[in-house]
Amino acid sequence: MTARMTALFAMTPENLPRLFPHRVTDRLRELVDIDACLVVDDFRQPDAARALAGTEVLITSWGSPPIDQMVLDAAPRLRAVLHAAGTVRGYVTEAVWERGLLVSSMAQANAIPVAEYTLAAILLAGKNAFVLRDAFTGLRGAPDPERDRRREKLGNHHRRVGVIGASRVGRRLLELLRPLDFEVFLSDPYVGPSEATELGAVLLSLDDLLRSSDIVTLHAPDLPQTRGMLDRRRLALISDGATLINTSRGALIEADALTEELVSGRISAVLDVTDPEPLPADSPLYRLPNVFLTPHIAGSIGNELSRIGEAIVDEVERLVSGQPLRHQVLLSDLDRLA
Repeated sequence: MTARMTALFAMTPENLPRLFPHRVTDRLRELVDIDACLVVDDFRQPDAARALAGTEVLITSWGSPPIDQMVLDAAPRLRAVLHAAGTVRGYVTEAVWERGLLVSSMAQANAIPVAEYTLAAILLAGKNAFVLRDAFTGLRGAPDPERDRRREKLGNHHRRVGVIGASRVGRRLLELLRPLDFEVFLSDPYVGPSEATELGAVLLSLDDLLRSSDIVTLHAPDLPQTRGMLDRRRLALISDGATLINTSRGALIEADALTEELVSGRISAVLDVTDPEPLPADSPLYRLPNVFLTPHIAGSIGNELSRIGEAIVDEVERLVSGQPLRHQVLLSDLDRLA
């Protein structure tokens, strides 16, 4: 009989029950030996050091310490690092790659709620729901003399949506948009025209996408080459009356230039992320009627977190049965992944 693998949780303790409720933990324990009461957030602790000696699978998430050479020296049997979150940056060090360990990230599971949130924002932006809600609430049943004018340009039939980035979120969003009556554009330097067509979009340069779209939604990774990618010049390309949605990272947009555009009222925005995050208390974006701010809720929260735990268990099942990992991350991927 083949010996069972031994696994260890490494994350902040409060994240464990959110990611791995009892039903998910029970399934995990059918596959590997793991102490569900031991959650490591400091590899220097005596309990952690003892556990690492026999650990073959390290299940990490938010709050895990970096897996550096010291950790690897203490874990001679370690075979795989399975990350129950998105990016592995900050957790997986060069020592992990040099040792040739398997690395997997559940970014795909986390992409699902982000894409769903974005789709909802697109549909509501097409109806100008965010602005009209405030106007309607302010009138409190009084006649609206501008009602007909406001409704002339509303609706989602053939609304032009520009998706920046064929990331995991971007691709999932494109799937959700496919059955709807949108005209969809895509900008991504790693995607060619034929692949864009397969994804249900027309490939455009970033500048052309900004000029052509009624709604622009940002799904590029946060990398040195993408920070500030929507600068003053590019923001000015966005059509008057268009809506900009950002559920990626605030740093991808030049903050001062975005504020100026929104204060002018020329465009609207749905911002789940900002730069800085949160915004300072005196930021004008809190009070602008054309800005809909949410506190970084597009990603997995509440009961959505267990989806990530379920994906980890699926990955463990593949590992113990000798199948290739479904969500493996390679060192060569890091220059274009978040």
